[in-house]
Formats: sequence, structure tokens, C-alpha cells
Amino acid sequence: MPKDAKDAATGHGGKSPLERSYRDWFLDYASYVILDRAIPHIDDGLKPVLRRVLHTLWEMDDGRFHKVANVVGATMRYHPHGDASIGASLVGMGQRAWLVEPQGNFGNILTGDEAAAPRYIEARLTPFARDVLFNAKTTLWQLSYDGRAREPVTLPAKFPIVLLEGAEGIAVGLSTKILPHNFNDLCRAAINHLRGKTFRIYPDFPTGGIADFAEYNDGERGGKMKVRARIEQRSKVLLAITELPYSTTTESVIESILAANAKGKIKIKRVDDNTADAVEILVHLPQGAEPEKVVQQLYVFTDCQVAISPSACVIDGDKPVFIGVREILRRSVDRTVELLKKELEIRQGELAQQWHWDSLERIFIEERIYRRIEKSKTWESVLAEIREGLKPFLRNLRREVIDDDIARLTEIRIKRISAYNRFEADERLKRIEEEMKEVRNDLKHLTAHAVRWFETLQEKYGKGVKRRTEYDEIEQISAAEVVSANQRLYVNREEGFIGLNWRQHEYVQDCTILDSVLCIMADASMKVSRVADKVFMGLGIIHCAVFPKDGDASFYTMIYQDGASGKAYAKRFQIGGVTRDKLYPLAKSDGSRVAYFDISSSEKAMPKRVHVSLDGRSKARVREFDFDLSAISLGSRSAKGLKVTKWPVKDVKRIDPA
Repeated sequence: MPKDAKDAATGHGGKSPLERSYRDWFLDYASYVILDRAIPHIDDGLKPVLRRVLHTLWEMDDGRFHKVANVVGATMRYHPHGDASIGASLVGMGQRAWLVEPQGNFGNILTGDEAAAPRYIEARLTPFARDVLFNAKTTLWQLSYDGRAREPVTLPAKFPIVLLEGAEGIAVGLSTKILPHNFNDLCRAAINHLRGKTFRIYPDFPTGGIADFAEYNDGERGGKMKVRARIEQRSKVLLAITELPYSTTTESVIESILAANAKGKIKIKRVDDNTADAVEILVHLPQGAEPEKVVQQLYVFTDCQVAISPSACVIDGDKPVFIGVREILRRSVDRTVELLKKELEIRQGELAQQWHWDSLERIFIEERIYRRIEKSKTWESVLAEIREGLKPFLRNLRREVIDDDIARLTEIRIKRISAYNRFEADERLKRIEEEMKEVRNDLKHLTAHAVRWFETLQEKYGKGVKRRTEYDEIEQISAAEVVSANQRLYVNREEGFIGLNWRQHEYVQDCTILDSVLCIMADASMKVSRVADKVFMGLGIIHCAVFPKDGDASFYTMIYQDGASGKAYAKRFQIGGVTRDKLYPLAKSDGSRVAYFDISSSEKAMPKRVHVSLDGRSKARVREFDFDLSAISLGSRSAKGLKVTKWPVKDVKRIDPA
């Protein structure tokens, strides 16, 4: 069958139904995770689960606390993906306490302690959340997943929530990591944007610490930053960690300190954790320790300093976009202006409607139009009489009188008519007109109104909200410069192992945990490996030493018996560059053995002559002779060398000059 005909017959362009299904399912799943689970929306800065939790709290809001278990159950009407994600999201917002007010044990972000069970803790919306997130009149609604309820597409947020709270999420093929910022910083930046001024915003972490934002890159992909704990020196033998890097806890920091101590990277006596409302980790040092050096070691070898790579990604127009945090703030503030305008327009319409109704009611009562309907026997005649009575006063109104307006007049009770107070009615109309004037003025000067909105928010909620994270340039610390040589290197030559702190074997020298060790074996092989508790290098180790970090400058002299030809060769060389844990041959063939080995610090110190003794079973006529090494030029470690003898060598000794 021709290909076109086959494709037409299958209806899949030659592709199997399973292949098409996998392709479609993957794209559907990727879109679902990106849009409905992991990435916050730029309009309100919330992931779907957070939005649904807040919407549920708003529906349940009666001013009192609600059991978190009840909130989780109610939220599942909108978010059918299990209670774990709902509970975790609610606890996270409660710990940050900007949108959700917690009551009970919500865990501790400093220590990493988890929250109590949902049935034991309670939560409710904060006044701030009520002010900036909810307005049913400006909310765009959609049906919930089962069509039984309405939920917001996005909340009408009038503040950059995603920058205040931060957000992290991993989707299919992308992720987001937006760091939290200081409330007052965001308010000031929003006001500067509205006034056309430049601004900058840097993250502010609830755990404090010191951060370097030199390469922050406005929170976009490719940026990076370093965050340090704040460490105080309280005495020569006591350090105190009082603030933590973001994303760490006292537990993780202490574990990293103990692990570094166990590996010999730092030297401490013990660690005490006195953290409660504030961080206090006490690091006790041994006598004679250098506190300044230990502080640097803590930054290099433990979680007292961490690197963070931000990646600001948000949903905009049903697709993910990567933008900087300043652009996120600009778009959020612009949306706030739009929402404020919409609220003013709605309020303007409500005031106009109220003024119209109050004016009609005033005419209806003061002009005694209600008496015209006393003799009316049908509904149509009632409406006709009222409309006829209103005709002389229509010029005082601002819009046409419709049937609904007249029907509303018929609902006024006699008690209200008898208690009518003209002065109070006039005052009420004056207040409405004054508010209408203010609304028109705010609409005319919308930017100034938005500035006042943020200033009011800052005055209301920003008192005492100081930056916790100090930003400063953090110098790069070389691990090799601060690590202590507090390890003892040992070697088991026969079995071919090196290790740390093996008192039963041959001591080589003191070293650091970052050092590498060079070993040369009797079979003319060489290997460089990082020090560890136990490392196999090769059988018959004849030379073992710490390999210099900046390259080996030593000069080596070696005489070896070649395994293939049986001849003895002599060569001089330097090690050069090596790859750790790779076995390098120093002889040309397998089965070779080293007869003489020497290491010198300079070319002048290298041996000039050696005395060679041959094997007594050889057929050589001269079994002892001196060999001049000065004729050998310095070559590479892979060079074959200069022939010494064709007979087996028994022993070689250096001849020192007289």
C-alpha cells in the first residue's frame, strides 16, 4: 500500500495511536503542572492551591479562628489533589503570617520543627489579606472542577504578593524560585514606580543573615547570590550563630558543623542549640583555637554560607514567562492601578444609584405622592399615578426613572414615611454628593490615588517591619587557605593503602582533609588520590607524600628493570599535571620493577652517580660498577630513559660527592 494511502487509512499520518497518545498526554500533563500546580500567576502572585485556600478562608470568614482541618476539607471542594498540599500551603502562609493569622503550633522556620496536626491548630485571614486580596465586584469567576461552585480565576490582588511571600515550584521542564522581600521596601518601590522614579529591590529573609546581591541579576535566571549566617565571637573559645542563611534551619546548620568536624575540616569541642524565638547556636572551640580562622572555616565547610540561584518565573496570559522582580513589581502596581480605577468606577455607579433612589424617595414623601395611590385598584394604575406625580420633578433628577424605581417606591413602609426627617435626608444626600466628588477627583488623579493607597498600606501594616537581611559584599574565601592541617596521614605499604589516623601503620605527615596524596609503587606505577579514611593506591608503595596544590615542583630520579626486555633504564622527570584516581605507568611495559628511586627539591640536589650491583646469578662479567646519572637529561614521566645494563639489577646505592 502506498504511504499516502496508508496514512489516510490509519488517520494518524503514519504514527501509531499509542505514539500520538503519549505525545498528547505529555503535553497535557506538562501544561497542567505548569499552569495549575507549580507556577504562581502574575496577577495575584499565587499558585492555585494558595488561591483556593485563601478563597475558602474568605468564604468561611466570620472574624473567628477556624480549625485548619476544617479549612483543608472545605478547600478540597476547589482543589481535589489531596489534603497534604493544602495543609502544607496553609501552614506555610501561617508561618509567614502576612495573609493567614495562625493560632497554635505552626512549627518553627528557624529550627525546622513541623506544625502540629491540623485538628489542633487554627487560622483565619489577616486584616491585610482582607484589604488587598478580596473584592467580589472586581473578581473574575469560573466554575470549580466539578461545576458545583464558583472560584476566582485570580484574586484581585492590590499588592505584589509573590514578592512579599516568595514562591518556589518545579514543573515539567522549568522551575521558579522567587525570593521573599521586605514589605516596606515593596511599598516604597511601588510609590517610586508610580512617580516615575527608578528603584531597586533586594530579597529580605525571615531568618536574617548577610547577603551579597552583586550578581543577583534582578532575580532572573542565571543570577546567583551568597547568604551568610551572622556569627559573633563571644570569647576566644566561644562563637555564637545568631542569624541563619535563607533555606537553612538550626538543625541543618548544626548537622553540617558536626559533619565538617568529623571529617577534620574544622576543629570544635561541641555545639549547643539554645534557639527559641531567636537563633542562638553556641560553637565551643578547643583551647588554642583561632576564632577568626574558625569563622572562615564555618563559612567554607558548613551551611553557615549557602549559594542561592533565583529564577523568577510566573504565569502571564496562560503561559510561563521569565522576568525580573522589578518587572513583576511594575506589572503588579499597574494592575493595582487598574483595580483601584475599577473599584472607583463601581463606587461611582453605586453612589449615583443611591443618590437617585434617595432623591426619588425624598420627592415621593415630601410631595405626598403616595396619597395618589390610595384609590388605585390595580398595579398598573398604582405605577401610572406615581409616574404622573413625579413628572414635575424629573428635571431635578440625573437619569430617567424606570419601572424598577417606581416599584421600589411602593415598598417604602408607612412607618418610614411617618418618621421621615427632611434634615436627615438632606444631610444624607450631601454626604453622597461629597463622596461622589471625591471619587470623581480620585478618578481624575488616579496615580495620586494609587500613591495614597500604598502610603496608607505602609502606615497601617509597615510599622516595625524592618529589614532582617543585611546586604554587603562577601569576599571569596579559599578553602585551601583556611583548612587546618589537623589530620595525620598513614600508609600501609605492603597492602597498598593510605588513610587518616591509622595509628597502627606508618606515619607519613600531617595533612588537611582537602589534600591529595601521591604514591609511587614498586611496579613503576603512580597514582594521586584525595585523602580519606582508607584509599587503595597500589601494592608495594615505595613513595608516599602529600601532592602540592599548586603543582609538584620536585625532581625525580628512577632506575627500573623493564618487564618486557629485562633491561634496566634510568630517567629523570617531573610529575606534571595529573588526574586524581587515575593509575599512570612510569615504565613502558607491564611487569617492570623499580630498582632505585630518589626525590630532590632541585636539579642541583639530584644524585650525580650511583653504584649498581647486579644479580649474582647473571652472566655479566662485571657485576658492580658506577653509573653516571648526570648524562641523563630531564624528561617527561613517560620517557623510557637511558639504558643502564641489560642484566638484572640487585641493588643501587647513591654515591655522594666527597
